[in-house]
Amino acid sequence: MKKINRREFIKAAAILTGGSFFAGCDEIFKNPNVKYLRQIITSNSENSRCIMWESDAKFSAPAVEINGVKIPAIDSSFTYDQRENIQYTAQIENLSPDTEYNFKIYDGENLIGAGNFKTSSDKKFKAIVVSDSQSRDYGYWGELIRAAFERNSDAEFFIDIGDIVDCGEATYQWQNWMNQAEPLLKNLAFVPIMGNHECYDRNWEDKMPIAYLNYFAVPDNGVENFSRRFYSFDYGQAHFVVLDSQWQELAQYTPNMVEVQKKWLREDAAKTSKKWKIALIHKDVLQYRLHGHPERKEGFSDVGAYFMPEFENLGFDLVFSAHLHTYRNRWRIKNFKKDPTGTLYIMTGLSGDVRYPGIWIDHVLDKVIAPQPETDNYLTLEVDDKILTVKCFLPDGKLIDEISLTKV
Repeated sequence: MKKINRREFIKAAAILTGGSFFAGCDEIFKNPNVKYLRQIITSNSENSRCIMWESDAKFSAPAVEINGVKIPAIDSSFTYDQRENIQYTAQIENLSPDTEYNFKIYDGENLIGAGNFKTSSDKKFKAIVVSDSQSRDYGYWGELIRAAFERNSDAEFFIDIGDIVDCGEATYQWQNWMNQAEPLLKNLAFVPIMGNHECYDRNWEDKMPIAYLNYFAVPDNGVENFSRRFYSFDYGQAHFVVLDSQWQELAQYTPNMVEVQKKWLREDAAKTSKKWKIALIHKDVLQYRLHGHPERKEGFSDVGAYFMPEFENLGFDLVFSAHLHTYRNRWRIKNFKKDPTGTLYIMTGLSGDVRYPGIWIDHVLDKVIAPQPETDNYLTLEVDDKILTVKCFLPDGKLIDEISLTKV
């Protein structure tokens, strides 16, 4: 029998199997790797960190090593968009405040990846805030967020206030977003907020946000059937609450979510002793008139009607919202009116490439509006034990608004 070489063997096998042999080879030769490495905010960033990553192949013994100690990672793989998503999650505890750490990712004894982070302290901190990063092309968003961090290299974490991607069930959307964000995600904590676009399938029908809920292992809220939908965390002198405003999109799955969240919010806020309280929610508290639609009246949205009294009664200092793709600073509101003792409400704008030019009619409560025609923007949040400051910047770094609150 004539001896054939490896190349001829593979060619013959491909012909006999109709090309499926190569697909099998792809699976056989895949090795565990680390991609989309990301760090997720924990309930207390002084002593813990959540590290997540994906891989093209299964790990046999996934672990994260810090200070010579290996912490096992759990297999948090899930299926959506008709594909298996191989993923691992490691919860790191018992860390020291205000300390820099390097970590390594292992599969058994094989070093696969690495990163670093710094735990928080009770000192002053800075965060980057963006919203509505949903895009047709995430390259533009990537340029904006990286430029924001280049100008603010002392930022310790970043926040995306919902509509992170355009279609929550589209794998390529999440991959494009993570490809652009990974240089930041692997070294800084990320604070995700669910938007309505996280709750759409490929036919733009409402669905449970499977990808969002699995991609981000946020702190547990302790509420049955609402895991990862809303949560809270401490950072420095601030207590943050993240709320879920998608009760319309998810009504068929959890019809009582407004009352459930209100109860949780009251209990959560009562537990904190932090000096500042900050709320993050995707949909906005105001209702705007629309050009060409005189039937739509100016006022307050259902989000505002449900939660503004809660924020005021619980002593919240600042509320960040999004959804309308426009930056608006309303200054301070109490009892649905301007009041210097009220809560500061800021709609954060947009950071992706989906814009709604000329659609909204200015609201009587708007104090500062982004220059028109409107473009993207980002914000910084700086907090210490006496002053909270929010600044809004255009993509080129031009400052367009600055607001400070002071507490003795």
